[in-house]
Amino acid sequence: MLRAFLRNLLSGALALRLRRFVLVGAVAAGTQMLLLWIFVELAGVNYILGALIAIEITIALSYVLNNAWTFQQIQNTGTVGYLVGLVKTNLVRGTAIPIQLSVLFVFVEWLLVPYLPANGIAIVISGVYRYVLDARWTWG
Repeated sequence: MLRAFLRNLLSGALALRLRRFVLVGAVAAGTQMLLLWIFVELAGVNYILGALIAIEITIALSYVLNNAWTFQQIQNTGTVGYLVGLVKTNLVRGTAIPIQLSVLFVFVEWLLVPYLPANGIAIVISGVYRYVLDARWTWG
């Protein structure tokens, strides 16, 4: 059973979906990092507040891209279905916000990592959580 699961990760339908999810995540992460930099460096916002705002903006971006491309075979369609999916992904990703902000805070304040690399680490750590819940619930 484990062997079949691992093989599917490398070459099955799950592999394609996972690669697309990671690519969308990379675009969203890049956008989030840019927004965070703009909020902190240009607008003078605290890095935690800037991260929170950037995360919320990229939640919507990720949903649009994932619904159209990553999960296109089972995408949420129609106005109601689309909006329900958007609410679901906001709930999933909203529950990941404390994880991401906690990791960001620990890396910046305790480990003295600059806020942008720390945010990248936090994105990766919370990304695993987001994928599992989004794949099973938002588009499940």
